[in-house]
Amino acid sequence: MTPVPLLLHNTLSGREEPFQPVEEGRVKMYVCGVTPYDVCHLGHARCYVAFDFIRRGLRHLGYDVEYVQNFTDVDDKIIKRAAERNEEPSALTERYIADYFEKMDALNVLRAGHYPRVTQHIPQIVKFVERLVANGFAYPVEGDVYYEVRRFERYGRLSKRSLDELQSGARVGVDERKRDPLDFALWKAAKPGEPSWDSPWGPGRPGWHIECSVMSIASLKTETFDIHGGGQDLVFPHHENEIAQAEGATGKTFARYWMHNGFVTVNKEKMSKSLGNFFSLADIFKKYEPRVVRLMLLSQHYRSPLEFSDKLLDMAAATLAHVEGTLSRALSFVNTAGSAAGGELPLDYKKYFEEQKNKLTEALADDFNSPKALSVVFGAVQTLSTYQNLRQPVSDLVLKTYSDFVKETLDNVFGLRLNIEEVVEDRFVNDMLLRRERAREEKNWSEADRIRKELADRGITIEDTPTGSRLLKKKT
Repeated sequence: MTPVPLLLHNTLSGREEPFQPVEEGRVKMYVCGVTPYDVCHLGHARCYVAFDFIRRGLRHLGYDVEYVQNFTDVDDKIIKRAAERNEEPSALTERYIADYFEKMDALNVLRAGHYPRVTQHIPQIVKFVERLVANGFAYPVEGDVYYEVRRFERYGRLSKRSLDELQSGARVGVDERKRDPLDFALWKAAKPGEPSWDSPWGPGRPGWHIECSVMSIASLKTETFDIHGGGQDLVFPHHENEIAQAEGATGKTFARYWMHNGFVTVNKEKMSKSLGNFFSLADIFKKYEPRVVRLMLLSQHYRSPLEFSDKLLDMAAATLAHVEGTLSRALSFVNTAGSAAGGELPLDYKKYFEEQKNKLTEALADDFNSPKALSVVFGAVQTLSTYQNLRQPVSDLVLKTYSDFVKETLDNVFGLRLNIEEVVEDRFVNDMLLRRERAREEKNWSEADRIRKELADRGITIEDTPTGSRLLKKKT
């Protein structure tokens, strides 16, 4: 399949740009992962469901995707939390990495091809810092090593901030050993009781930002790759500093496209623990299925802020129930898979179906517009519902073609894991369902009850739903 041309919103330029990967048809993509010092929350889900959808969308559009996501398994927050709980930092990180995988698996986030960890890349990080020192972009001070921001002329380009603006907001005097308040740590000298590794500057550990510059290049095996992603909160300083480090060391463009998902907000404020509007995924999953949460997240464009509420989740749950009910009911009108196979769709149906598929492709190719793509799929669901509710005479092939399009798109592109219950595929029984529905419309309740009983005697249960009645095989 020839990849479909697409537009991506590039944070670096601030506009949508035609996507041109380094290698035609192949995408190398790095997304900043979690710092595993606490349980996963809705903000994590927003980020990793968004980039999972982008990854699936790229594949749907014909691209081969190499996807890497890291774990920051040594960090100030980890060290502090481990000390508070009197446990080893490594034990803490392993527990929360396991929590991450459990929650993301529940959300049907595909596993990355590789999950590099900081502690597995210390030698590469040390060499990278040495390279920056040699290139004149970094300087050691008493066991620490700092990046000299003013040496990198393009600093601030990603976050659209000038050095003068940054200077006015800097906290002067935090560390008087630095040449400039804007300079940031690449390597931190060891403190008593903290994890540390040997280096040319003495025992210590990496600063926060250097890790992703090194791990992305090491894991993707290239100094220039296609897409770097993460949450909007990482634009500055993390991603800004990544660019300065990587390009200061290599002299090459680091990532060609920068993509960032929007914040989760509650009452128009960014979700955070300090504001007390923090929602863990464990708590949310007690009330809502993970696939409902996933649909809720994808109902908004990945770059837009998402105003979280139970109402939004309730709407997603109702939508999912309607889709699954409509699909189950549509398939209950299909005689057998064999009778629906082969042949050609009538020309008018074929034309409409091709239009819908093209609209789906267009939505994905327009910066992965998930609300627009969902509207296309839900339009097909509404078409199916219309055929059923009006009992418009259409062939089994039409019903099955439309149903398969909906199910395969929602399962494979949106990752929703639809739950389509086992349905009856017997023409005689389905005809009885139609007769019962007519009897109900005519308020002939005795006839409707008689048909229900006759079907029950055959081991078939009628389920009346808001979208109509459907037939289910009795489980034995």
